[in-house]
Amino acid sequence: MSHHKKMVLPLLDGALLRPALRDTFHKLGLRAQLKNPVMFVVYLGSILCSVLWVQALLGHGQAPAWLTGSIAVWLWFTVLFANFAEALAEGRSKAQAASLKGLQKSTWAKKLAAPQRYGAEFAMVESFDLRRDDVVLVQHGDVIPCDGEVIEGIASVDESAITGESAPVIRESGGDFSSVTGGTRVLSDWIVVRISVNPGETFIDRMIAMVEGAKRRKTPNEVALTILLLALTLIFLLVTVTLLPFSAYSVNAAGSGEVVSLPVLIALLVCLIPTTIGGLLSAIGVAGMSRLMAANVIATSGRAVEAAGDVDVLLLDKTGTITFGNRQASAFVAAAGVSQATLAEAAWLASLADDTPEGKSIVVLAQRLTDGAGGHLDDAKVGRKLLADLHAGLTPAGASFVPFTAQTRMSGINLDGRHIRKGAADAIRRHVEALGGSVPRSLLQQVDTIASRGSTPLVVAEGAQVLGVVELKDVVKPGIRERFAQLRQMGIKTVMITGDNRLTAAAIAAEAGVDDFLAEATPENKLAMIRDYQARGQLVAMTGDGTNDAPALAQADVAVAMNSGTQAAREAANMVDLDSSPTKLIEVVEIGKQMLMTRGALTTFSLANDVAKYFAIIPAAFAVTYPQLNALNVMQLASPASALLSAVIFNALIIIALIPLALKGVRYRALGAAELLRRNLLLYGVGGLLLPFAGIKLIDMLLSLLGLV
Repeated sequence: MSHHKKMVLPLLDGALLRPALRDTFHKLGLRAQLKNPVMFVVYLGSILCSVLWVQALLGHGQAPAWLTGSIAVWLWFTVLFANFAEALAEGRSKAQAASLKGLQKSTWAKKLAAPQRYGAEFAMVESFDLRRDDVVLVQHGDVIPCDGEVIEGIASVDESAITGESAPVIRESGGDFSSVTGGTRVLSDWIVVRISVNPGETFIDRMIAMVEGAKRRKTPNEVALTILLLALTLIFLLVTVTLLPFSAYSVNAAGSGEVVSLPVLIALLVCLIPTTIGGLLSAIGVAGMSRLMAANVIATSGRAVEAAGDVDVLLLDKTGTITFGNRQASAFVAAAGVSQATLAEAAWLASLADDTPEGKSIVVLAQRLTDGAGGHLDDAKVGRKLLADLHAGLTPAGASFVPFTAQTRMSGINLDGRHIRKGAADAIRRHVEALGGSVPRSLLQQVDTIASRGSTPLVVAEGAQVLGVVELKDVVKPGIRERFAQLRQMGIKTVMITGDNRLTAAAIAAEAGVDDFLAEATPENKLAMIRDYQARGQLVAMTGDGTNDAPALAQADVAVAMNSGTQAAREAANMVDLDSSPTKLIEVVEIGKQMLMTRGALTTFSLANDVAKYFAIIPAAFAVTYPQLNALNVMQLASPASALLSAVIFNALIIIALIPLALKGVRYRALGAAELLRRNLLLYGVGGLLLPFAGIKLIDMLLSLLGLV
């Protein structure tokens, strides 16, 4: 199991609760409270109410000391519960960061001297002493000392400490799989690595900084919501301040009643401002990045996570994302007068020494079809002998293999006087014609039909006779069509990017169910397409792993680079997928949408649950002066004091009750924006409206039962 996946702790794990409780009190400092304007007002109200309680104890209070003290206690609880929510969310990120710090170990590196090649002399140095552009030799069993690019050699590398995947990966010079990460281990062979970073700038260092929630910057959406909450807080503050002189004027004019006290006004203010979302807002943002990290994706900022939730267009590479990436044999089409078993046997023999994924798939398909017909290809004496020699690394006696070359574009086997070839249709046609044979017109039509549906035809011939065609198909991953349908429901357009010709691209796009495709794609094409969508006001997400993807990744609003990809791709992206799974982009979008849904749902709930507090506190505060306001006491609360305390207590407890939802997130559903809005308004709007009435009444009954009011 992944080192990261072990860090996906339960919401209320004891290892997180203890430090979170400690940090809850550390956050009571003025500087920490100033970061959250809504809760800062509650913080100031708690201090003022505490001062008024002391004043009441000295006999100069505006309200009974027990009531003022009770309000002060529960206001402090409100502040502490909000601090606890943020501390718990940050604690989860810090726990993940701590697990990564275990990878930051100094190791000895073999630093090469000029000419910096495999055979050059090397000096043993500590990894912390390496600098950018230094060149090191990493051999079997060595730990790669620092991030870099392979410039010579090829090796099998264990990246489980980073990705959690036990299967080793191949890293080699050139191409898109040359990037290596410090802390991973070479399992076989050797590589020469050019260091690409200085100390403190490694991928692990960046990962640690990214996942520590305390260093997270607010996203634009979150900043806008904070401004909205601050505006609402200021409005309610102004309203509450004006109530004191208004109450005094009303009492003097009527000659009866009581002037509302400061503790009551403070309680009213705290209950009216959006404290619920104010207390949970930071926790929601930190938890969103934490959920992304649990999926083995590192985001450079919360901005990237949020943008993922607003994506309009997904650009997906065909190979490895939509398809498995390796063409696989899917069917044998025999020529007229030739049995499928004969074609299967010839294709099988011609592919036994073919180590390519295509060749192996032909062997598997031939074996499966023949077994299903009651025969066994490798039961034949020739088959058993061939297999035994091949497994021993020998060329069987009486057999010679013809390797594939770019010039001939075919391969095959010569065995006991049989000359079997498989290859491109035009190459086999020339070969057969040179031997005096010809390709039947009906077979050429089959070749064109296979090519027209996006597959690759391989023609098989024995001597001058054409036996048939093997269809190689770039197989679309199961379930991918349904995933794209879900994205379409969410209003997201999917675009497949491929280097294939338009005919092949169109066939695969239709089978996969994408909305559009870009064929024969170049870096310039990708960049132009992204800019075109962005010019129309749309947010674009893209995944990539190669250096040629870097310009487009840098332009995309959400750019997910594969950890197995090049350094250029990882630096251009704003997210890195440690699992190097191209389909992870879909999961990233879902996590981003879940974060936005959670924030929207809890904002709706917070604003809706204020309504019940009006019906509790306003009659309690002003009914003595204006008896008509008793009509608002629809909950039939026991007394004004009980109404005040019940509203304040509910206001505090609802924050702690919603912490699990803020950390886990609202359940994600692949629905359109309008449908999601309706569901949220129904569940969290109506729920936020009704729940406080029941909660406040229940607390009022409990206080009365215990004789506390």
